[in-house]
Amino acid sequence: MDANTNEVWEDKSRLQRANGEKVRVIACGAIAREVIAVCKANRLDHIDLQCLPAIWHAYPEKITPGIERAITEARADGIERIFIGYADCGTGGLLDVLCTREGVQRIEGPHCYSFFAGNEAFSRNDDDVTSFFLTDFLARQFEAFVVEPLGLDRHPQLLPMYFGNYRKLVYLSQVEDEALQQKARQAADYLGLEYEYRFTGYGDLSPALTALATSSTDA
Repeated sequence: MDANTNEVWEDKSRLQRANGEKVRVIACGAIAREVIAVCKANRLDHIDLQCLPAIWHAYPEKITPGIERAITEARADGIERIFIGYADCGTGGLLDVLCTREGVQRIEGPHCYSFFAGNEAFSRNDDDVTSFFLTDFLARQFEAFVVEPLGLDRHPQLLPMYFGNYRKLVYLSQVEDEALQQKARQAADYLGLEYEYRFTGYGDLSPALTALATSSTDA
């Protein structure tokens, strides 16, 4: 575990030690930094963050069963207020079925690219159908979360099959970081795609989490 990861989880632990009614946020590990950043900026000390494996980003069939187990565990811990820190994320509507059955809410949108960009804004970009997206997390973890799961490190000849219909790589950045921008440019070069940079900040993630504070106060 590197120093940056240690810092993330130390921040998580400080949040969890705060007093008050807890809201268990069950989130994708790929947005852990961003959830913690929003919580710190808005003093959302009542949020108790549990992150599921980020690699499920590449295996969406694991998401709904994993979240179902996490909901059961949260209630066994005596936590009744639960929020799902996932969009649909490739579950094909199965996550919504689970949320309805369990009486919980999730972040709106089809995937994290949409809610980081802002779901309304994202839906207006018609040319994005031919775009491949990176977030800060995927810019950092391009090899581990794109290249290796697709087997491109072992079978580079598969690259045109996976990316031949894409025109550009769009980097949706949550923080302005030149080193991450360079990684994203390198990813675009690797895939043979045009490069586009869009600074989004945390998009719809911020209001989704800060709304939990309002709900907690009203409860």
